[in-house]
Amino acid sequence: MNDTPSTSPHPRRSKRRAVVFILLSIVLITTALTAYQYRKGLLKVARYAPTAARGVFPNAVQRVAPPNATAKKIVDSSHAQIGTIYDAAYKPISYPGGDVDKTKGACTDVVVRALRGVGVDLQKLMHEDMKKNFRRYPQKWGLDGPDKNIDHRRVPNQMKFFERHGQTLTKSVDENSLKTWLPGDIVCWDMQNGQLHTGIVSDGLSSAGVPLVIHNGWVCVEDDSLTRWKIIGHYRFPKRANSV
Repeated sequence: MNDTPSTSPHPRRSKRRAVVFILLSIVLITTALTAYQYRKGLLKVARYAPTAARGVFPNAVQRVAPPNATAKKIVDSSHAQIGTIYDAAYKPISYPGGDVDKTKGACTDVVVRALRGVGVDLQKLMHEDMKKNFRRYPQKWGLDGPDKNIDHRRVPNQMKFFERHGQTLTKSVDENSLKTWLPGDIVCWDMQNGQLHTGIVSDGLSSAGVPLVIHNGWVCVEDDSLTRWKIIGHYRFPKRANSV
């Protein structure tokens, strides 16, 4: 009989150590991902926050009447989103009429929710159009077909849809073109480095008479940002016969 103690670990202890190792790994990975997302959020805040010091958030806002009932509902639905926290994460959502958490959203969700104020389900309309015309839309994400969870939440896709089915208007902002920018219009920007952004033209005007915009870059705000970035799209949807 061998009375020499075994130097190999007990099988149960080995299993416990393996479980502990796995749990610690999960905690570390989760912490790293959380830190990464937090850093991304801080970078977004850093990009937007300094604008307040440059008068982007006006103290007194002059209001103008939207041109029609449709535009007013779009603007009202946009105002209702102010304070929503930016979150562009992919989320499986219902269809039709799907939405992410109402307290969160991306810039494109401002447009989606604003148009639902007039009974327009951009998720459904874009998904149906993309099923029939997928190759006419930007091929930037390596997809073989439409994805009803995310397609309508991407700026390039929204732009293509509005070009196909809405009114495409001037991208200029000067004395002659200001009257073309109406409350409820949709604006799209190129923020450089491949970052596109979108928002809804408000019923508020800056002291210079330039329309304010309701948009979500770190939190949904109404501010004086129409000319802050390069304008690459200006649309009106649905088409309105009595528009300027």
